[in-house]
Amino acid sequence: MSLTGVLSYQGGFERHLERLAGLGVRTLPVRSVEALERVDALIIPGGESTTIGMLMERFGIMQALLARIATGLPVFGTCAGAILLAADIEGSEQPRLGALDITVRRNAYGRQIESFEADVSDAAWNGAAFHGVFIRAPQIVRVGAGVRTILRFESLPVLVREKNMLAATFHPELTGDDRIHRYFLEEVAGI
Repeated sequence: MSLTGVLSYQGGFERHLERLAGLGVRTLPVRSVEALERVDALIIPGGESTTIGMLMERFGIMQALLARIATGLPVFGTCAGAILLAADIEGSEQPRLGALDITVRRNAYGRQIESFEADVSDAAWNGAAFHGVFIRAPQIVRVGAGVRTILRFESLPVLVREKNMLAATFHPELTGDDRIHRYFLEEVAGI
C-alpha cells in the first residue's frame, strides 16, 4: 500500500495529515531523509517558506527531495510549499527547490490581516468552484510553457501542475472539501 508523506517541520502539516487520514491514506510525517525515502508522494504544507526552506537545508532534505522530484516523486505544495517549489521568487534569494517553472510573489495580497476566502474555478476543473482560503498568500505571476493552470482567482493561476508537481497558493486543507487532495492523490500521484 502506498505511503504519502507530509513535510512536518513547521506550518499546517497536521491538517494535511488529518485530511489524508480521512481519505484512508497511509501517512508519514517527513522530517528526515530516511523518512523521505520511504514515501511514494509528498505534500509540502503552508507555513513560513523561509523557515521551512532553512530547515530543509539543515536536515539535508533539500537535495534529497530535488533528486526524488527529478525521478518522478509526486509533490504537492500549498502556499509556502508552492513558494518552495517555484523556480523564481520575486525579490528573494531564500532557500527553495526551484523545480516548478513558475514565478511567485510572496505575501502578494498583504499581511495576515488581509487574508481572505474566495471561490476559485476554471474550465479545467469542470467549471465547479472550490472555496479557497488565502492566508498571506503568494501570487503566481508567471507560468512556464509546461505548466498547466487548473484553477484561477481574478485571472491569476492559483492551482497549477507541471508533470509530477502540483502547487496551490491557497490552503485546501482548511476547508471541508477534499477534491484537491483527491486530485493530487489520484491524478498526480496515481495512488
